[in-house]
Amino acid sequence: MLALLLALTRPILTDTTLVETWAPHRVYDAHHKRYSDFETLAALAARSDVVFLGEHHDDPGTHRMELALLQAVARRRGNVVLALEMFERDVQPILNQYLAGTVDEGAFLKGSRPWPNYAADYRPLIEFARLHGWRVVAANVPRRTASAVASHGLDAVTQLADSTRAWAAAEFRCPKDDYFKRFGVAMAQHPTGSGPPPSPGELTAMTERFYLAQCVKDETMAESIARARSDATAPLVIQYNGDFHSDFSEGTAARLKRRLPDAKVLIISAIPMASLDSIEPKPMRKQADWLLFTMKQP
Repeated sequence: MLALLLALTRPILTDTTLVETWAPHRVYDAHHKRYSDFETLAALAARSDVVFLGEHHDDPGTHRMELALLQAVARRRGNVVLALEMFERDVQPILNQYLAGTVDEGAFLKGSRPWPNYAADYRPLIEFARLHGWRVVAANVPRRTASAVASHGLDAVTQLADSTRAWAAAEFRCPKDDYFKRFGVAMAQHPTGSGPPPSPGELTAMTERFYLAQCVKDETMAESIARARSDATAPLVIQYNGDFHSDFSEGTAARLKRRLPDAKVLIISAIPMASLDSIEPKPMRKQADWLLFTMKQP
């Protein structure tokens, strides 16, 4: 009996629907400076043109609430496109084939380079979209292209063959603005590579190179979202990405706004917390339109 009860409380996929999605959370309306509820946030999302949800990739609670958001939006409208940082443009054909049912899941996974946490965290999103007949956009630039830009600059994109050039955005702007400064701070806190810490000069050069790669990712994802939004049905596009790409309306969010200046864009930042009972949201209010606090697992 105990084994049966435990089984019934686990997330279960039944005909591609995740039955149990709730996770401990609180939502905060940053504009009105007050706590609210998830259904109010979902209703606002359903009335938007584009929704960004910035995640911590390793937070299970956030991933469960991402699925809950899709479910809540699906109750309110049907023309939705799911866009994901976690898949890259060159795998769009195999993703489309899987959504259409012309290849099985094994072939899809073999040809799409899923992230290591795909099965637990992103598969439910794909399966929910598949069940509802929603398009899913592989929004990101191929990682090998981003790596080439980090090593050789933007020329690595312009030198791509005609057959692969479309896997990156057609236009790039990489201003050294507040986003660049924030990126530099992050790089200083978490420099890449092993061995001794880089010198200040080396860190500056590394930051500038990696910022160009970040730019290519942001521009490509923004272009992918704008293209999906330009469909004649004017769908709602929900984009899930790492929070750095959309927090403070910067990164991908800013590059989308350049392309679609009149779009109603809602930005949500998911923030794992050790406790949901002692949150001081004031320092985080500028991060997003809404803050989705989840319970950080030990």
